[in-house]
Amino acid sequence: MFLIKNMMPNPLAGLNPMGGGEAETEAAPADPAKAAGMTREEYEEYQKQLVEEKMERDADFLHKKAERATLRVCLRDKYRLPKSEQDENMLAMAGDDVDVPEELLKMVDEDATEEEDKDSILGGIQNLQNMDIDQLKEKASATVTEIKAKAEEKCSVM
Repeated sequence: MFLIKNMMPNPLAGLNPMGGGEAETEAAPADPAKAAGMTREEYEEYQKQLVEEKMERDADFLHKKAERATLRVCLRDKYRLPKSEQDENMLAMAGDDVDVPEELLKMVDEDATEEEDKDSILGGIQNLQNMDIDQLKEKASATVTEIKAKAEEKCSVM
């Protein structure tokens, strides 16, 4: 019986009326380098590398956010929309570093030149003439066919 008691753990031994359990026999190593299986120097180098990578990712992320804010500001100016404080704060934080990608600038510039052509008096007259003539032709032909159809219904001679 003595041998069996020593071999089998007591299931109630961990219960303590004061709320505590058995103290852990294995304490976690105090040195995180040993816990990671590295030497102290390797661990410090690894931590430095992690911090540098995180800083680089954060800088890239902020740069992308600033590029997007710059593009939004350009579009707001183009379409005469109200300015956003959030975009302006982002640009202030980023400084003068921020450039909008060239492809996006080309697109915005092309749209701006097209709209300037449309906004000019001559461009407006040309658009007005083109649109009105086409629309008038369509309306006139639709009206003529409609009148013919009604006339055929009402008049037996036609």
